[in-house]
This record gives sequence, C-alpha cells and structure tokens, in this order.
Amino acid sequence: MIDFKQVHKAYRVGGRSVPALQATDLHIAKGEVFGIIGHSGAGKSTLLRLINRLEEPSNGSIVIDGEDVTRLDAKGLRRFRRQVGMIFQHFNLLSSKTVADNVALPLKLAGELSRAEIRQRVTELLARVGLSDHADKYPAQLSGGQKQRVGIARALSTNPKVLLCDEATSALDPQTTASVLQLLTQINRELGLTIILITHEMDVIRRACDRVAVMDAGAIVELGAVTDVFLHPQHATTRRFVREDEALDEGEQSADFAHVDGRIVRLTFAGESTYTPLLGSVARETGVDYSILAGRIDRIKDTPYGQLTLALTGGDIAAAMGCFERADVHLEVLR
Repeated sequence: MIDFKQVHKAYRVGGRSVPALQATDLHIAKGEVFGIIGHSGAGKSTLLRLINRLEEPSNGSIVIDGEDVTRLDAKGLRRFRRQVGMIFQHFNLLSSKTVADNVALPLKLAGELSRAEIRQRVTELLARVGLSDHADKYPAQLSGGQKQRVGIARALSTNPKVLLCDEATSALDPQTTASVLQLLTQINRELGLTIILITHEMDVIRRACDRVAVMDAGAIVELGAVTDVFLHPQHATTRRFVREDEALDEGEQSADFAHVDGRIVRLTFAGESTYTPLLGSVARETGVDYSILAGRIDRIKDTPYGQLTLALTGGDIAAAMGCFERADVHLEVLR
C-alpha cells in the first residue's frame, strides 16, 4: 500500500540544512497495522506527515496504492487526501460544532453527498465508534476517550484507504487507551484499512500492531514483526523501549540479581508453548532447582507470550539448558 523509495527530509535552520529523516526505504503492506516508535525528535512524525504530504520530501518518491503522490498537483493532492484519514493526539475537534457536525465536516467540504446522505453516513459512523447517543453534544461535554472516538469517526468519513494515527492515545489514561486500540483493531479487521500508528510507548505497539519500525536520529534502526522485535530486540534503542515497557532497566536488573546465587537465564515463550508446563518437567529430569526472579505472561496482539527470568542451582544445569533449547524456547544467559 505504501512504498518509500530513498525518501529524505531536511529543514533549513539558521541557514543550514538539518536532516529530520535520513534516506529511507519502507514498505507497508495493504491491510496491516504498522507501528512507528521512537523518542521525541526521532523523526517519526515527519515520516507520518510525508505520507499525506503535510510535509514535502526533500528527495525520493512515495508511492501509495500504486500512485506516486510526490508528483501530484494541487487538484490531485486534494483528491488523494480524501483517501487518507488522520487521527490527532489532541483530537482537533471544533468546539463550536456538535459531535455530528464535526464528523460531517469532511463530507461537507468534499461536496459530493446530499444533506440526507451526509446525515446517514454520520449516523453509521457514530454507531461504529459507540457514540450514537452523543450526536448533539459538544466536545466540551465529552471525555477524552469520547473525543478521540469522534476523531476516529471523522477520519473514517470519506472511506479512506489509509488511516494515520499521530500519537492517538498519548493523551489518554491506560484504560481508555486500551479501548481506543481495541476499536482501531476492530476497524482494521472489518474494513481492511491500512493503519499507520506512531507512538513512544511499546505497550501500544504490542497491543495493536502487526509490524513495527523503531526510529532513532531520523533513521529506522530496527524493523520487523512485533513479536520478533518485542521478544528479541537487536538495537540498543529497541531494548530500551522494551525495558521501559517491562518497567525494569538493565541497571535495576543487575542490582536486583546481584545477591542471587546460581546461573541466571531468561526464557522466552511464544504461541502455544507459553502454556506448556516445562519448568516442572525439566526440574524433575535434571535435578535443577529454580527460583523465578521476574516474569510476565501476556499477549502481543493475538499471540500469547511469556518471559521468565530464573536462577538455576544444583543438579545438571547444562542438561537443563539443553532441555529448554530443545523445547523451542528462546534461552538467554544473563549471568
């Protein structure tokens, strides 16, 4: 659906060129939920805004659904932007208009539907986002989560092919964030929309996305399926995000485990192996005792996973580690 070919973006600051996005190749498949994660200044917002040409690339080409959008004139760009919905961090609703009027605004600007058709479309969209009873309210009367649902309905009004989410959950509390991500996942499945979601929270990526690009200093430093990137991070920036999501950085880990005896390992399970009673069988077979130092069982979108940090003592530790590896469990020796 989206194909970046050596796309580069630089700004003129104080008479010199400052790169915001280094020359980038990126391919986003039709119908996937693609996440972009990075700290402030990493270039993720620039990359997102290049997709609908809110930012103009300095070099390179951007092909969306087979069309090179960098070559579009003003008329072609207006037509193209109707195919790209955008959800904003701070909602960007018009406070003087009702919920229904906010959702209807892109349809009125397009000028292609009658008033009756617009009313029908708005009714359908508000039902989809669970706000049928709020059509006549004003934004000030809504919670943050409800405002974002209005923003989602508005972004869907022109039947876009692509939905861009610019930090769409960062202004929301954790419970509301989960409900908004669930709604976006449902929309992706039911409508087949391609969704690009930028965030600085790994938990958002884990809950909603199929693939993820990790950005640092204007470059994509790691790219892959969320399961692979989350469970086996390769780049230092990715590892920091994963540690932040676990609320445990490497310094804390070393301090916590300094007094623990034995060999310390981390086991990573994915899929159905997450629920296999492996520890007991390995302990019985090898005579190894284990202490669980840290652990979590959760899901990466639809895939269950588990991570356990263990201290192994006594028995045949080498045999125990061999058992773990043969059981299709990723084994990492921490000490």
